[in-house]
Amino acid sequence: MSIKKNIDKEIQILGGISPLGFGMGLHIRFASPLISLYTWPQAWQDHYTNNVYGLRDPMVAWAFAKQGVCRWNECPIPDPFSIIKQAAEFGLRYGATVSYGRISSRTIVGIARDDREFSLDELLQAQEVVSLLHNKAELPESLTAAQREALKLVSSGYRYAEAAASIGISESAFKLRLSSARTRLLAKTTAEAVQRAKDYKLL
Repeated sequence: MSIKKNIDKEIQILGGISPLGFGMGLHIRFASPLISLYTWPQAWQDHYTNNVYGLRDPMVAWAFAKQGVCRWNECPIPDPFSIIKQAAEFGLRYGATVSYGRISSRTIVGIARDDREFSLDELLQAQEVVSLLHNKAELPESLTAAQREALKLVSSGYRYAEAAASIGISESAFKLRLSSARTRLLAKTTAEAVQRAKDYKLL
């Protein structure tokens, strides 16, 4: 099962809480998220990306420093680029950011609306949904020796039959090892599993 399919329900709930869309970086490790999803208005997404605001956003800085939930208008970190003010100009007048997980694998989600501040109940619900998203998409800290060996052989360019012969097992047994590695890494394809294992320093 792919990660996105596994967390569809939580994504739908988050969309219901945040009528103007949301921005999500799930399990951010080594400055790269396991999965990212943005449903903000396209004009704001383009403006944010074109100005490289991800590296300047005070709410992102807050989210790496703290866990919990914080309304944008209560952000304790300076905003020299007026990113929060600019968000309001694009319609995202009221927002909050949720941060969850250990610093080495942090999930950060921003939510927004244009009519009023989020209620405490809404913020608590968003916090609960983010924790579910984070935990459902948790990757393993390691692979088995057999899974690691199979992925290494594939990443080195071996064909399945050739790789299986090199370690003295049948091709079907080798494919089973790759299948278990894909499942463990929440990957749809072997190529995706190899890349994810490399990205997360599991190979």
